[in-house]
Amino acid sequence: MRITILSLFSFLLFCYCIYITFQISLASAKCLDDQESLLLQLKNSLMFKVESSSKLRMWNQSIACCNWSGVTCDSEGHVIGLDLSAEYIYGGFENTSSLFGLQHLQKVNLAFNNFNSSIPSAFNKLEKLTYLNLTDARFHGKIPIEISQLIRLVTLDISSPGYFLLQRLTISHQNLQKLVQNLTKLRQLYLDSVSISAKGHEWINALLPLRNLQELSMSSCGLLGPLDSSLTKLENLSVIILDENYFSSPVPETFANFKNLTTLSLAFCALSGTFPQKIFQIGTLSVIDLFSNENLRGSFPNYSLSESLHRIRVSDTNFSGPLPSSIGNLRQLSELDLSFCQFNGTLPNSLSNLTHLSYLDLSSNKFTGPIPFLDVKRLRNLVTIYLINNSMNGIIPSFLFRLPLLQELRLSFNQFSILEEFTIMSSSLNILDLSSNDLSGPFPISIVQLGSLYSLDLSSNKFNESLQLDKLFELKNLTSLYLSYNNLSIINGKGSNVDLSTIPNFDVLRLASCNLKTIPSFLINQSRLTILDLSDNQIHGIVPNWIWKLPYLQVLNISHNSFIDLEGPMQNLTSIWILDLHNNQLQGSIPVFSKSSDYLDYSTNKFSVISQDIGNYLSSTKFLSLSNNNLQGNIPHSLCRASNIQVLDISFNNISGTIPPCLMTMTRILEALNLRKNNLTGPIPDMFPPSCALRTLNFHENLLHGPIPKSLSHCSSLKVLDIGSNQIVGGYPCFVKNIPTLSVLVLRNNKLHGSLECSHSLENKPWKMIQIVDIAFNNFNGKLLEKYFKWERFMHDENNVRSDFIHSQANEESYYQDSVTISNKGQQMELIKILTIFTAIDLSSNHFEGKIPEATMNFKALHVLNFSNNCLSGEIPSSIGNLKQLESLDLSNNSLIGEIPMQLASLSFLSYLNLSFNHFAGKIPTGTQLQSFDDSSFKGNDGLYGPLLTRKAYDKKQELHPQPACRSRKLSCLIDWNFLSVELGFIFGLGSVIGPIMFWKQWRVGYWKLMDKILCWIFPWMHFEYVKQGGQTYTVLRW
Repeated sequence: MRITILSLFSFLLFCYCIYITFQISLASAKCLDDQESLLLQLKNSLMFKVESSSKLRMWNQSIACCNWSGVTCDSEGHVIGLDLSAEYIYGGFENTSSLFGLQHLQKVNLAFNNFNSSIPSAFNKLEKLTYLNLTDARFHGKIPIEISQLIRLVTLDISSPGYFLLQRLTISHQNLQKLVQNLTKLRQLYLDSVSISAKGHEWINALLPLRNLQELSMSSCGLLGPLDSSLTKLENLSVIILDENYFSSPVPETFANFKNLTTLSLAFCALSGTFPQKIFQIGTLSVIDLFSNENLRGSFPNYSLSESLHRIRVSDTNFSGPLPSSIGNLRQLSELDLSFCQFNGTLPNSLSNLTHLSYLDLSSNKFTGPIPFLDVKRLRNLVTIYLINNSMNGIIPSFLFRLPLLQELRLSFNQFSILEEFTIMSSSLNILDLSSNDLSGPFPISIVQLGSLYSLDLSSNKFNESLQLDKLFELKNLTSLYLSYNNLSIINGKGSNVDLSTIPNFDVLRLASCNLKTIPSFLINQSRLTILDLSDNQIHGIVPNWIWKLPYLQVLNISHNSFIDLEGPMQNLTSIWILDLHNNQLQGSIPVFSKSSDYLDYSTNKFSVISQDIGNYLSSTKFLSLSNNNLQGNIPHSLCRASNIQVLDISFNNISGTIPPCLMTMTRILEALNLRKNNLTGPIPDMFPPSCALRTLNFHENLLHGPIPKSLSHCSSLKVLDIGSNQIVGGYPCFVKNIPTLSVLVLRNNKLHGSLECSHSLENKPWKMIQIVDIAFNNFNGKLLEKYFKWERFMHDENNVRSDFIHSQANEESYYQDSVTISNKGQQMELIKILTIFTAIDLSSNHFEGKIPEATMNFKALHVLNFSNNCLSGEIPSSIGNLKQLESLDLSNNSLIGEIPMQLASLSFLSYLNLSFNHFAGKIPTGTQLQSFDDSSFKGNDGLYGPLLTRKAYDKKQELHPQPACRSRKLSCLIDWNFLSVELGFIFGLGSVIGPIMFWKQWRVGYWKLMDKILCWIFPWMHFEYVKQGGQTYTVLRW
């Protein structure tokens, strides 16, 4: 009986369901004629891609319009919903559209199309509209204010993608207020990438009428700060997304009062101040994203965080402090990204409690200690672990390889020393990066068990012993292998006997510094290879031509080997993008490759011939280095056809002839031009364009003559200017002070003359970036005035300057490194890399006079100071004690007087000192630093005495300030003719002049100086030059 009643009930329920379904189908099938007509008119007016459409193309009269895809009707047959999203519509939508005749429409979705027009103002005719979605529909122009008449709107989405910025929708903050003031029922407002450009209080006040607003998204709207606490008046807000605006302000504490907040996203907002910790405790908070706010400080509270958090991203901020153990209470957390912050301390064991965690990124922090024990059974959802660039150490534990869903494990740039052996049955790990650690011992064979691995990076460790490549071939899915810079000896394996079907198809293979003796033979069949690095090995002989035939090869680095030739042919190469052949024994003619090559480095070989048409093959090349070869002949004019070249280095060759003027015009694109140490002649072409982009210009040690080109002043981005050791003439180039980026100025060993005097406006202009000034061995003269030395970099404390090298970026693989030759500690020194914290001033071997400028004594960051071989007078300023970083000081061969200041003994870094041949007197100060110098640092100062000199003081009462006989080396020679009177000539002719000249060196030197002055006075076009021979500097009179 019970079964019968149940069966009857089931039958009745079934019949009822059939009846309801029938009624619904009748209702949906019913369609009013006028509605169908309007829809068909709409279809015919719109332009769309029929083959891509899934809705519009199916509309036809054989089916009731209420059953058409994208159409929703009410029970009376009125169209109340229209969804034409992603229909590839590209035109035909205007104010006259039949869509606006569908007066019963409540929902309209036109998202993801390409209307490429303004939003029709006729939307105000759809008075019943509650939902309007125009996301990424490619509308542009002003948002029509008529939308404000749609007072029933609950959802308004007019957002655009961030990449579509050429034709954006716009609205002023005044019209924004008019737009939303009547939309009091609005709960969702999305205006992403709409250009508003309003200040904090303006756009926030405009939104205050929306008291029911729950979701607000206004990313990339050009909004300005500050973030105003009045936004909390919209107390129903649950979603706040304001990414990519420029608030430049703190986050208000009152944001913690949003009781319903689930999402707070403020990425790329230039936030500052300290982030309120209480926001982390909002009970409903699920997502918090503060990515890329570098000036935003903050830390996690030690007490409980909101347990509803699913995603935390505070990467690239200034958050700091330890990671509290309370992080383990976030049982719902799936993503934790704290990368590029200042977090420190050890990782808490409570991370094991994050059972839903799938993504963990703690890279680029200051975490220390070992990896804590993690319960594999509880972390079953973990897919990604990034601990890159910390200071973690100890063992890489085996349990990491037993995490069942782990696909990516990156632990590079730490101090791990042991990789624990492991045994696993299966693994989902795809990427393993253990590079740049302290791992040692033989190659870890356990890794071969990771059958799903397609990228393995063990480079820059201390693995040793030999490794058979065949063993790694067991990883069948491996496509990227990095073993560079270990102590491994890679063995080619079975060579030609290996079964090719067992070898993985590599995309990337980096085997630099692996003690390879030959090119691995299996590479000949690697048809998918795109990056091959065999650099810094012991491979010799000929580069085989099959390597050029690898169809997808883009990057080839075989530098630092002993190759002697390249087997041809090398024509029709279309794929090689980066080619690095430097530091081999290659000879003959420079090879030409495909026109698609971006980076070509042929430096430090034995190439001797450069083809005159080489420029025809460099249409895409950005970096070309031919330096340190045996190249001869002229610079090919075809190089000027390399229209994209940014770095051109032909230094250290035997190139002769003149500089092609077109090279100067190429500096619109060219950033580094290095022709150093060749045999180039002629003037520097005065053809630098107004749009000059040059950063480095190095013509050092050629035979160039003529003036410094005035058009060089157009190169306002110049960092390094080195035209030293040529025959350049003219005055001091004052325009260099107008180049704010200039860091290195080398004019040494030329024929420049005159004072350093410039216009008043230039002299008062501070030189902000200059760090090396070398104008030695010229004919500059005059006094060194205080106003010449407004050089800011020299005044900064070294601790406040970021240490880096001056360079020009060429591409992701490499960059051009600037170098310069300076005089340091009495010797010529080539700085292969120029540290931005290294500073030097060399004004030696000129004709400067007067006192040592007091301004240079404030150069706290100065390392090298050389004023030698001038005619400076006066005393060494006692403020020299300010030069705490000074390593080399040369004031020799001047006319300085007085005592050596005690403060000199306090310069703890001073390792070279030369005060010889002046008129110093008194006792040499005693001090640890000065005791390290021998008497050669003080010779030629007859008034000095002390333990450092072999000669004791014979008269301690001698004059401490003798009147110096100025060793004048001025170009203009002044003679006191009283010394040449007839009386003195006859009386003391032979006895008092000729005798001392013959037997006393001091008289002989004085006589020849006097004769030089006489000749200079008679023949004013004669001039002095300085030459260096046998470690000594001499003045020579030139015609």
